[in-house]
Amino acid sequence: MRIISGTLKGKRITAPTNLPVRPTTDFAKEALFNILNNEWYFDEISVLDLFSGIGSISLEFASRGAKKVTSVDNFYGCIKFLDETSKQLKLDETITTVKSDVLKFLEKSASKKYDIVFADPPYDLEVDAYKTIVELIFKNEWLEEGGNFVLEHPSTISFEDLPHFVQHKKYGNVHFTFFE
Repeated sequence: MRIISGTLKGKRITAPTNLPVRPTTDFAKEALFNILNNEWYFDEISVLDLFSGIGSISLEFASRGAKKVTSVDNFYGCIKFLDETSKQLKLDETITTVKSDVLKFLEKSASKKYDIVFADPPYDLEVDAYKTIVELIFKNEWLEEGGNFVLEHPSTISFEDLPHFVQHKKYGNVHFTFFE
C-alpha cells in the first residue's frame, strides 16, 4: 500500500499478510481523491472511515491534512496495525480507531457528524446489508449538511435507485457510489 499525496506522499506501508483485507487499489484511490479534492479542502474536514481495514483511506486523508479521521473496523488485528502505523507516522492525533461491528456502530444516532463518510465493506456482504449501511448513514445523521458518503462496492450491485444517490464511478474493478 502506498500513500499517494500529502505530507507522506510516496510512503509505502506493508501490512501483515494474515489480516483479512482488500485495500483499495492505488489507481482507484487516486481517482477517488481527485474527485474529493475538487469538492473539499482536506484541512477543514472530518472523516469517518467504515470497514477501515489497515487504514489505506484513513492514512490518505490524514496525510492530506484532514482535521480528524475516525476509523471503524471489527477486526482487532487491523485496528492494532492502524494504531501502530498512525503512531509511527505521527498521525495518532488525527486518526482515532474504533473496534466495532460497523452496522452496530451505525445503528446508534451519531454523536458526531462527519463531512465525508467512506465505507469499503467486504465484497461478499449481502446486498441488503449494503443498503442498510446507506440507510443508517442518513437515518442516524452521520453526515454534516452538504457532506458526502462514498461507498465502495462490487460491480454486481447498483445503488442508483436509493435516496441521496448522486453518481457512480468505476475504476478498474473498483466501483464507488456517491451519496449526499
